[in-house]
Amino acid sequence: MNKYYYDFHIHSCLSPCGDDDMTPNNICGMAVLNGLNIVALTDHNTTKNCPAFFAAAKKNGIIPIAGMELTTAEDIHVVCLFETLDEAMRFDEYIETRRIKILNRTDIFGNQLILDENDEVIGTDEYLLSNATEITIDEVSGIVKEYGGICWPAHIDRQSNGIIATLGVFPDYLDFRCAEFHDKEKIEEYFRNYENVKDKLIVVSSDAHYLWNMRDKDAYFEIEDEPYSSAFVRHNLFKKLRGEE
Repeated sequence: MNKYYYDFHIHSCLSPCGDDDMTPNNICGMAVLNGLNIVALTDHNTTKNCPAFFAAAKKNGIIPIAGMELTTAEDIHVVCLFETLDEAMRFDEYIETRRIKILNRTDIFGNQLILDENDEVIGTDEYLLSNATEITIDEVSGIVKEYGGICWPAHIDRQSNGIIATLGVFPDYLDFRCAEFHDKEKIEEYFRNYENVKDKLIVVSSDAHYLWNMRDKDAYFEIEDEPYSSAFVRHNLFKKLRGEE
């Protein structure tokens, strides 16, 4: 059992609001400098930079998680994580069928760059990735589970695209075991004001769009890691996130 420092919410240059320097190799390099062990790539409504991210993570000794920051029909952001890259890419194919496709204006919203493992541009997404999908907050958890993943509301302590700011409450009936905070200093305040938030497993992540936004070594999980492999640690992490241990 060892401590694994994490950041589960990071954007690459595929997100229109992500800096062009947020390449897979730069993200992994910064993670090493910051002392992180497990990092999730969570671009807006896509996982298409996750294959390059997995290759970059292997070179840098980082345990990667393939993910997505999904925007629901209500404009609520939800972090979706997958234990395997294959599951994430299949989920991406499904999300393509539920996106509302509006042509991206790079001069307004920014580039949406798809990269290879050497950070070379191999494509772009011509449709804006940050707008709402057709998927509602009521259905998102069930859909993610169908693809083997786990999800939770992102940055619930923020006004922009947070579930509480959008709905006014954290609904009891929604099937989320976890909740994400951006600012850990606000956790006690939200525990006081929103009773059912105290029942959630709390994660704290950066929502980094620039390299300097990425978190230093701080939030962690203690994870069983013998006999060691990246896949074994990731599997045991997902068991914790699902409440299976």
